[in-house]
Amino acid sequence: MQQSTGIEQVLARRSLLQLAVASSIGVAVGPALRPSVAQQPLQESLPAPRIDCHLHCFAGLTNARFPYHPNAPYRPADPATPQHLLDCMAGANVSHAIVVHPEPYQDDHRYLEYCLEIGKGKLKGTSLVFADSPHAVQQLTDLVKRMPIVATRVHAYAPDRLPPLGSDSLRALWRCAAELGIAVQLHFEPRYAPAFEPLIREFRDTPVIIDHLGRPFQGTPQEHAVVIQWAQLKNTWMKISSIPETTQYPHRDISPIIRELVKAYGPDRMLYGGGFNASATPKSYRAAMDRAASYLAELSDNDREKIFGGNAKNLFFS
Repeated sequence: MQQSTGIEQVLARRSLLQLAVASSIGVAVGPALRPSVAQQPLQESLPAPRIDCHLHCFAGLTNARFPYHPNAPYRPADPATPQHLLDCMAGANVSHAIVVHPEPYQDDHRYLEYCLEIGKGKLKGTSLVFADSPHAVQQLTDLVKRMPIVATRVHAYAPDRLPPLGSDSLRALWRCAAELGIAVQLHFEPRYAPAFEPLIREFRDTPVIIDHLGRPFQGTPQEHAVVIQWAQLKNTWMKISSIPETTQYPHRDISPIIRELVKAYGPDRMLYGGGFNASATPKSYRAAMDRAASYLAELSDNDREKIFGGNAKNLFFS
């Protein structure tokens, strides 16, 4: 569905998002997963439709039309273009995707807009607007009116680039997202989670999407327990993305944490994202999703379908 700049479409999107939040209240919690099967590959392919809720696109280091921001914290050399993405999606049975605006562009959304135009309704986006900017509210409003934005992302990950936690400016940005009918997407180290909870509670009709399993290995179990307990707040959604390998530091098995998150949030409030990058192929893209599904092997086909497409369809593409 193409984004409209009219206020009627903005209000309609808000109603759809609020309906999705309301529908999650009182849903049954999904069954726990046994460690013995948590990483066994599924014998059948994932149910359709597949929707990828988390990927980044980059024009590349040498692209003069879409240069990285001077304050970019990292600068990927190789391009990961929307054309490449659409090819991978077609070969991996992915119908739609959310392009998450990456930090190398900071709050310059020109490349995101280009990607969404190429997507022709198959792609929507997540914005990155800095709450401490004096024009943050106006910028977010303009972006939502101009392109199909479904969420605005807030980072609390690097100590030297924290948002203004507890400030009126962060609350104003959150309120703006609520009024525009889009979600707030959080990417944080677990130690910063308590600072967000008052806003999650205040704007209880606004979906809050928690990236990358709440980054459990970037905090203590006690710190991540706060994120798990957010499942009691019915406007929170957990994203299965950036699943670490045991070969990566800190060399821990993620299976118990995924089981705990599934038990807490249930399949009705979980989303999936991942597998696309500059070197991705349709085969590797599909394999990444199959790997994620292997951690959910004890769920029913219907519940896996919700996580890998159905929930996102209702939340973002209805």
